[in-house]
Amino acid sequence: MFQTKVGYSTNQDAKLSGVETARMATTANTKLGLLFTSCVQDQHAIIEGVKEVSGNMPFIGCTSSAAIVVSGAGYLGNETGYSGMMSFEGNDLIVGTAASERVDNPREVGKKLAREAIKNAGVKKVPNYFCMIASPKEEEEYLKGIQDVIGRVPMFGGSCADNTVEGKWSIITNDKVFSDGCAVAFFYANNECKTNYTGEYRETENFGTITEVRDHRTLVKIDGVSALKKYAEWIHSTPEELKGSNLLTASITKPLGMKDPIGNLTVIRHPMFGDDMNTIVTDDDVMNLGNNLVTKTTVIQMEATVDELIASNSKALSDLNNMMKKEPVGYFLVHCGGRRLGIAMEHRENEIYNEICKVAKDKPFLVAFTFGEYGYKEHSANTCGGLMLSFTGFSE
Repeated sequence: MFQTKVGYSTNQDAKLSGVETARMATTANTKLGLLFTSCVQDQHAIIEGVKEVSGNMPFIGCTSSAAIVVSGAGYLGNETGYSGMMSFEGNDLIVGTAASERVDNPREVGKKLAREAIKNAGVKKVPNYFCMIASPKEEEEYLKGIQDVIGRVPMFGGSCADNTVEGKWSIITNDKVFSDGCAVAFFYANNECKTNYTGEYRETENFGTITEVRDHRTLVKIDGVSALKKYAEWIHSTPEELKGSNLLTASITKPLGMKDPIGNLTVIRHPMFGDDMNTIVTDDDVMNLGNNLVTKTTVIQMEATVDELIASNSKALSDLNNMMKKEPVGYFLVHCGGRRLGIAMEHRENEIYNEICKVAKDKPFLVAFTFGEYGYKEHSANTCGGLMLSFTGFSE
């Protein structure tokens, strides 16, 4: 029987935070933990505390942006730190984990991780589904490498994050902490696992063709026009008002979307910095986005109110339940840190927990806030986006 549990702590002492979290989340039969912490605490000490309780149990995870949300505890946004874990156990559950810092070729790292996770699981087949945690930089390349080895297997997960988009994030495993790289957990199980991967934004009539991209993630031109200028016109602003990180907050309710080839999934792209953040002065009004872009494809200006961002939590979870043939026993919920920021700017972040509880009822859940969200839609490829929800349910 497949089971999930959650544990949490807001203890300022990092090691005790790990101890308290693991005591609540794990048993002698736990096969895997997904661990999420604050970037302000010592992750090595948290690991030490978790291992003091759980021994050699494998776990992967990362720092979560400004908070986590845990069933039975609520919205935990303590400035002095927090940690939370979702654990998994089951008689027929087999898990293999692997992690690596970035090297010259992230796609090769992905291949290496896939092979190591299979080896560590002690089986010679591809998993039923997997979780990926990566730094918010080259997620697409890690994913390609993993799929070079195992093919298209259902995935869920998200990127590490910090509180201020300053690179103070960490990937966490049971034997190392690093800021740039990737970690995976391969699940071999007979239960049902489904992910609802969605932005829950509405399309506007503003759209255009990407005509120039720099370094995969800098949008230079749309329809041959400077991208920031075109976007500013769409949202009734000016390039000057959107320079620097002003773009990040302005675009939370007005991001860009890209449809997959069959129109089944609209993946959100979060405009984050106006002008190229690698230069001090530029002549072109460009936008740095959180995920890869491709020329000769269409971007659509999307929109949602803060009310809709909050309500999307219960809607996405209800839709996930409707997707599942069996009753879920727990949920792992990846929620974009940018969406959280937009909600928190109106001091309504506690409403995230309330919306989830409307649907989850008494089932265990854990929410991590990330700077990139991973998932798929029925018949779509596994992909990476921003300002998304990646809500995953597990049955017995």
